[in-house]
Amino acid sequence: MKYSWNAPPTQPLFLRKDVHIWRAGLDLPGKNIEKLRETLASDERIRADHFRFERDRSRFIAARGILRLIISRYLSVEPGAIRFIYAKEGKPKLQKALGKTGIQFNLSHSEGLALYVFAWNREVGIDIEYMREISQIEQIVEQFFSVRERVLFGALPLREKKETFFNWWTRKEAFIKAVGEGLSYPLWEFDAALAEEKSLDSSTILGGAQEGPGWSMWDVRPADGFTGAVVVKGRGWDVHCWQWPG
Repeated sequence: MKYSWNAPPTQPLFLRKDVHIWRAGLDLPGKNIEKLRETLASDERIRADHFRFERDRSRFIAARGILRLIISRYLSVEPGAIRFIYAKEGKPKLQKALGKTGIQFNLSHSEGLALYVFAWNREVGIDIEYMREISQIEQIVEQFFSVRERVLFGALPLREKKETFFNWWTRKEAFIKAVGEGLSYPLWEFDAALAEEKSLDSSTILGGAQEGPGWSMWDVRPADGFTGAVVVKGRGWDVHCWQWPG
């Protein structure tokens, strides 16, 4: 699906079927990084300090600081007042007092670009990847992709394999982040070799598990050389895409 990355409203509001996707660049001037670092909680600052390289540290600070700035627009609170709790597999959620708003979110970043997704009372997942060269694509496909995916991938022309791999991989990552299972979820048990704008029946993606209304999945093209995917529980979403800052 093709999106236009528009300037966001000053205080974005949710309608029941809205999904909001935000795109942000992370390679910011040092003074901006310092300002964003001041908004982080102590545990986030500790995580930032554990990065060996300055570039990775700055990108982490930018990704988390911008997340806080975006959420502050939704909630009309100071970015530094926002607190997160973390599920077993590390998925962040708003602390209970703020979580009463019903906002669900997820984030992902690769190289110098981040994607964020927000929805109302619906589980969401998002992933972005820079489509770099990987020498072991065939081995990764064999280990982590379903039988059907392996057959389809093997039949592709060589020129199509890298982009297809990253398309399917981001879909898988977005889905396991949406369900909150992380990499403990067996990636080979569901297919991500689906057309764009495909709504996923629970019997298709979850091997027959009863998961209510199923899931919707979209591909996202945030910039040249990058690919991404969004997964939201339910169907019939109205998608809005915004560029930070805006």
